[in-house]
Amino acid sequence: MHGNGRLAFLLLGGLSLLAGLDGALLLLGFPAPVVTARLADVHGPLMVFGFVGTVVVLERAVAVRRNWAYLSPGLLGLGGLSLVSPLPLVVGQLAFVAGSAVLLAIYRAIWLRQPSTSAAVQALGALLGLTATVLWLGGVPVPVLVPAMTLYLVLTIAGERLELARISPSVDHRAEMRMLAAGLFLTLGAVVALVWPRVGYPVLGLGLLGLVAWLFRHDVATRLIRSTGLPRYMAACLLAGYGWLLSVAASWIIVGPSFSGPGYDAVLHAVFLGFVMSMIMAHAPTILPAVLRRPLPYRPVLYLPVLLLHVSLLVRILLGDARDLPALVQWGGVANIVAVLLFVLLAVISVVRGVPLRQPNTKLKVTP
Repeated sequence: MHGNGRLAFLLLGGLSLLAGLDGALLLLGFPAPVVTARLADVHGPLMVFGFVGTVVVLERAVAVRRNWAYLSPGLLGLGGLSLVSPLPLVVGQLAFVAGSAVLLAIYRAIWLRQPSTSAAVQALGALLGLTATVLWLGGVPVPVLVPAMTLYLVLTIAGERLELARISPSVDHRAEMRMLAAGLFLTLGAVVALVWPRVGYPVLGLGLLGLVAWLFRHDVATRLIRSTGLPRYMAACLLAGYGWLLSVAASWIIVGPSFSGPGYDAVLHAVFLGFVMSMIMAHAPTILPAVLRRPLPYRPVLYLPVLLLHVSLLVRILLGDARDLPALVQWGGVANIVAVLLFVLLAVISVVRGVPLRQPNTKLKVTP
């Protein structure tokens, strides 16, 4: 599929993002540009599957080089639009289930081409994503599905980081098996959390702690942070995201399950903004060119939305949620939205302007 066709899938994901941010304003208690009967209720699935799912799965579809693979991002993107349309809720839910099922077929094709631990870890994430969509279709409330939705994205990203970490001298077969073991342990924890939350959440926290320890030990970001230009920018985003995952692991171990209130808000946004959005900001300059065949040149101004995102999250979670100060949660949330929109705006401008005449050195230099 050509770049223009792939752009259509990105636009579907982008529309889900805008609708999800609109829903976020409603949940924060502010007026929003668009108001629908269920927009606030579908905010979580809309962001996880309609936006992030579409964008991440599109990259996997490009990698597998099969036309049928584009059904997955297409169904996820259309599912997101269905959720904010007058169509019955079940239409969007079924689209998410179907798109997630095709994603598993994508990983099967990847595995048949070249079996790898990274593909296995990502497939575990896809399986949990499918599980979450099926259970949501069956009537399970979204807060109960947060562990499965979280690991859908966390394991997908961790598996991709394992692919890149193979250039590190510290990553051998034993290191790969430890990553797989963490993924299996987390999958077990997600299942237990569904039926026995008091036991499952500490299990999830321990598994997540092990996964983050692996990433800090082996990810090339720990060395690229001493580089310059794009490599340092990517590394800063990655390491900041891993830090937010540590906070989630600590919460699941110490506090346990939380399905509403400040604790729920803190965990949800530490994962999906602090970690996932930081990963998107990190990988956009390398993933988008591969998908669209158009460069997204690195410019230092990209640090601005990253800094705003993490500072506003600290205000929202450490001051607003932790001290039960709703006003700080609200304004921290608004700044979160501004940070995401600012990043999208700067990315679009950077693509349109093209490569600077004197492009900074962006070669990935890795030292042992």
